[in-house]
Amino acid sequence: MPTPSMEDYLERIYKLIDEKGYARVSDIAEGLEVHPSSVTKMIQKLDKDNYLIYEKYRGLVLTNKGKKMGKRLMDRHQLLESFLTIIGVQEENIYKDVEGIEHHLSWDSITCIETLVEYFKRDANRLEELNGIRNDLDNE
Repeated sequence: MPTPSMEDYLERIYKLIDEKGYARVSDIAEGLEVHPSSVTKMIQKLDKDNYLIYEKYRGLVLTNKGKKMGKRLMDRHQLLESFLTIIGVQEENIYKDVEGIEHHLSWDSITCIETLVEYFKRDANRLEELNGIRNDLDNE
């Protein structure tokens, strides 16, 4: 199982490849706000653990294991953003809050949150009712 740091790298690499078709060390470093040398060290670890194949000066390719984990991590991130949006967290706090909690939740908790998000998405009245309750509490 990857560490939280490895998860951040895999998620970022997966997202870059999904958006641009490739992931360069400089792009990963910029996105994670780390030094390129840190990226190189982590890429070597991820290569050793079979999440990707890295060839110096040639780039990297995610293995099937890396693609699967990268997609799972990106989906988790998007789910948590949806969840925080639904429960009324202010937009400017969502990204930071997701980054703060995503590594601390079990996959069981993620599955339960996914069910709750789906519950609210299936019926707009449920979301309106939640917003009404939130407004009532704010006015107390």
